[in-house]
Amino acid sequence: MKSGLTNPRFFLAMAVMFAMAAALSHAHGTRVGFYARSCPRAESIVRSTVQSHFRSNPTIAPGLLRMHFHDCFVQGCDASILIDGPNTEKTAPPNRLLRGYEVIDDAKTQLEAACPGVVSCADILTLAARDSVFLTRGINWRVPTGRRDGRVSLASDTSNLPGFTESIDSQKQKFAAFGLNTQDLVSLVGGHTIGTSACQFFSYRLYNFTNGGPDPTINPAFVPQLQALCPQNGDGSRRVDLDTGSGNRFDTSFFSNLRKGRGILESDQKLWTDASTRTFVQRFLGERGSRPLNFNVEFARSMVKMSNIGVKTGAKGEIRRICSVIN
Repeated sequence: MKSGLTNPRFFLAMAVMFAMAAALSHAHGTRVGFYARSCPRAESIVRSTVQSHFRSNPTIAPGLLRMHFHDCFVQGCDASILIDGPNTEKTAPPNRLLRGYEVIDDAKTQLEAACPGVVSCADILTLAARDSVFLTRGINWRVPTGRRDGRVSLASDTSNLPGFTESIDSQKQKFAAFGLNTQDLVSLVGGHTIGTSACQFFSYRLYNFTNGGPDPTINPAFVPQLQALCPQNGDGSRRVDLDTGSGNRFDTSFFSNLRKGRGILESDQKLWTDASTRTFVQRFLGERGSRPLNFNVEFARSMVKMSNIGVKTGAKGEIRRICSVIN
C-alpha cells in the first residue's frame, strides 16, 4: 500500500483542500500569506513558541485546539475568548478548564517586539491551533490570515457551544448556524483524538445512568476501567484521555473507540449511535462498503471553514497589543 506521501490520491485531496481554502479566504477577506510583507516571520514565531511550550507541556496542544473552537463559536474567530474581566467568555463554565493562554501571550509578546501592532491575537490563536495538530503528528495546512480582534466578550454568549450531553440533532443545528455541515461536525469533534476530559463531565454515565446501571452505550468491558479512573464521589477534576490508548496522537483511533463503545463523553459516543453521523465515522475508518474519507485532509478542510466564522477584517475590530486587554 502506498503511503500518504506517495499516493496520488493524497496529493489530489491536498490540491482540492488548498483550492477550497483559497476560495473561502477570498470570500471572507482573509488570505494565505497575509503577513508576508508586514511581518514575514509571523507564522514561524507562532510555531516556534508553540513548539517550545509543547516540549515542556504537551497538554497545551489539545488546549489550544479547543480554545480556537470555543472562540470561533462565540462572536466568531476574533480572540474574544482571550479577554480578561468579570463575566467574559473566559470565565464561563465551558471555558474554565481551557489551557494554553500563556502560549498565546508569549507569542504575542514576541510578535509585538518584531512587528508592533501588526499581527492579531485571532490569527495567533488560529495558527497555534494548526501547529498543535501538526505537533501531535497530524496534518499541516495553510492557514488564511488577516483576522482582526473583537471587542466584545460575554460569558452568556457561550450557550452557543455544544455541550457534553447534547443530542446530535442539537449539535447539527449549532454547526449549521455557522455554515458547517454534518461531515464538518464529525471531523471537528474528531479533534478529541488528542486531549483529556475531567471525570466530572462523564462520570454520571458510569453510575445510576439507567435502572441503576451505567450508560448502555458504553462497552460493558470498558465500564470497570472507567470506574477505576473515576470512582463514585471521587475527584471530579481527575483527567482521562478522550481517546483511550492514543490520547497524545492525532489519528483515527478516536473513531475506532466510538465504534467499540469506548467514547468518553456522551456527546462523542452519540456520533456512533446516531445513523446520520455514524456513516462519516465509518468513512473515516475506511470500513468496507463505505466510501473512505481521509480524516486528516477533511479535518484540515473543516478547520479552514470554521476559522472563517464571523471574522473581522479591514476596518472592523482591532489589533490588540495585549491579547487579554481591549485597546
